[in-house]
Amino acid sequence: MRFRILTPLPVEMKKGATIAYALRVRGIRLQWLTEIESWNPPFEFVDVQAKGPYRFWRHTHRFSEVDGGVSISDVVEYALPFGLLGRLVNRFQVARDLSKIFDYRTERVRALLG
Repeated sequence: MRFRILTPLPVEMKKGATIAYALRVRGIRLQWLTEIESWNPPFEFVDVQAKGPYRFWRHTHRFSEVDGGVSISDVVEYALPFGLLGRLVNRFQVARDLSKIFDYRTERVRALLG
């Protein structure tokens, strides 16, 4: 996906912070801007799309203590533009792509943090 953070690092994470990204999806260049809607460390934070490919995007990141570590869970609410066409594209493409993205992230977190 050639996912890149465009906002200068480090980003001060707080409510109202914005983060700009560039990525490619199936060869299509996309720009994405998210805003931190809620910041409640160490338990959760929520980012929403301010500008990007979705009609609506809200991603809740949750962290909870478990025996010997931390559990990370995500709730993603989204909708694509273009009505019926968008729903069809979601069913046959986007939902699968998102599942793969989060599976990859899970693998990377495990590899990095054990």
